[in-house]
Amino acid sequence: MIYVAILGFGVVGSGAAEVLASNRAVIEKNLGKAVTVKRILDLREFPDSPFGHLVTHDFNDILNDPEISVVAEMMGGSHPAYDFTKACLEAGKHVVTSNKEVVARFGAELLEIAAAHGVRYLFEASVGGGIPVIRPMVNDLASNEIERVDGILNGTTNYILTQMIAGATFENALKEAQAKGYAEANPAADVEGLDAARKIVILAALSFGTLLSPDKIHCEGITKLTLADVAVAKKLGCSIKLIGHTERSNGKVLAMVSPRLVPLDNPLSGITDVFNGILVDANMVGKVMFYGAGAGKLPTASAVVADIIDIVAHMESDNVRAPKFTVATDADYADFSAYACRTCVAFENTAGAAEKIAAVFGDVKTVTEGDRIAFISDEMTEKTLTDLIAKTDLTLCSRIRVLG
Repeated sequence: MIYVAILGFGVVGSGAAEVLASNRAVIEKNLGKAVTVKRILDLREFPDSPFGHLVTHDFNDILNDPEISVVAEMMGGSHPAYDFTKACLEAGKHVVTSNKEVVARFGAELLEIAAAHGVRYLFEASVGGGIPVIRPMVNDLASNEIERVDGILNGTTNYILTQMIAGATFENALKEAQAKGYAEANPAADVEGLDAARKIVILAALSFGTLLSPDKIHCEGITKLTLADVAVAKKLGCSIKLIGHTERSNGKVLAMVSPRLVPLDNPLSGITDVFNGILVDANMVGKVMFYGAGAGKLPTASAVVADIIDIVAHMESDNVRAPKFTVATDADYADFSAYACRTCVAFENTAGAAEKIAAVFGDVKTVTEGDRIAFISDEMTEKTLTDLIAKTDLTLCSRIRVLG
């Protein structure tokens, strides 16, 4: 019998308990041993839950219990989740988590602590909800050099953008997302891109071995997007998505989050509603696509339980692949101003605007939408584009990068 403790009995924590109980027979059949929840840490009581009798309010009841060998942390936030995780690893307990904030900020340290104490720290559920992506990157793509990753990493913003493409304003789409439980009452972490930023730095660390800080990468959300932007994208043969992107540039690592025009022939373009998609470009296998439910109680809980099963299945093995990355120094960050791509630029369509655009940007194809005129630039750096925009002497409406 393998005993598990759950830290945090919210949506994902209760889902993990449900998955372990509902699929108990199949898990035991596949592992040859039973896995059961022994303790649940939460500040609340759950008298109506079948797991309510397992709740404790004292973390030490878990930390000091020698029978508990695996701890599933689903508390959210940095503290005390990080502190409890560190204590469990130092006590010789394996830890799995869905907490992307802790992984993004402390993952390198926690992996070192786990290795030093002969246990494992797994975090499949921290990116992509129920989509298997971290384990395939660590194991199945181990013979490849990953060149770049692009992903729709936040289901809330993808739902909002799907509704905007259908004609809803940002404000109305957000209200609908909140009504359906897809967005929090305070949706800032989603709509400002912060959630996606944490996830892309995790993917960057898996790809390039360096854990950047989510606070130090370029991050834009979707709050400034308008229906005019959506209409321009459509006229240019694209959809709009919030994209997390990472690549290696001159030996350094670039990671960023921003809205992108995604050409309709790109597989990320057709991903709608709360679904996520992650496109990994590797030097041998080429492009590999991961798609599925990026959030939700049971999909995310499924990924948490998958990590638990992985740990239990390899408890007797000393030869298990684990992610390895180090904390980035200032020298590891690529210069964002030198990042180059094509960009959709939209100006106010005042008298002579087309001529001014042609004088600065050359022979580009423009489209008009309401009071704006827009075009897709040639590939150029962020700094060069900024300088050219200033030379037009036109009022900028929007500047949205193109995924290519």
